[in-house]
Amino acid sequence: MNLSSLFRQTLSTHGLIAILRGLRPNEARGIGRALHGAGIRLIEVPLNSPDPLQSIRILRDSLPDDTLVGAGTVLQPEACAQIAEAGGQLVVMPHSDPAVIRAAKAQGLACAPGVATPTEAFAALAAGADVLKMFPAETLGPVGLKAWRAVLTPPVAIVPVGGVTPDSLGAYLAAGASGFGLGSALYRASDGAATVAQRATAFVQAWQQARAPA
Repeated sequence: MNLSSLFRQTLSTHGLIAILRGLRPNEARGIGRALHGAGIRLIEVPLNSPDPLQSIRILRDSLPDDTLVGAGTVLQPEACAQIAEAGGQLVVMPHSDPAVIRAAKAQGLACAPGVATPTEAFAALAAGADVLKMFPAETLGPVGLKAWRAVLTPPVAIVPVGGVTPDSLGAYLAAGASGFGLGSALYRASDGAATVAQRATAFVQAWQQARAPA
């Protein structure tokens, strides 16, 4: 199975992408294992973190194959080759530059560009996006997502990112969310593994409860 298919499959099952902005390499193994133990199987290290490629390599080497690891805040096409060389599997972007999307796909990586309008969403899909990152979600909200879903129908995957909390998952899922990117509500720079594990468990439980049959 290629990374694009594996990304979409993992997202459909586990639904939560951990965004580890500010992670340091010496923290990567412990934080990664805490997330895995709580049930999170998708992890990104933003490239504006300290030594992000080293953290990506450590995470990839120390976690089971059922976890996909990659980079976030990918702004330049040339970064995609560096991410692949570090063992990364995902490219997550705050924007929808088609050059970055094409570079990610040329490296065989899964790609989730950031989009804030349906126009950007359709352009990103045309460039080869695997998943759409709805960003910033807090300004668009479940109402905006529900409107998008009138035209961006499944199997297109839409992942709200920005301001997501355990309490807000249900409303977004009801509006058509496919999963979520979890930022500061899950991890802040220098957080310990035990703290992250506790927050991750709360998110996983909220995800499971929101998806449970009524």
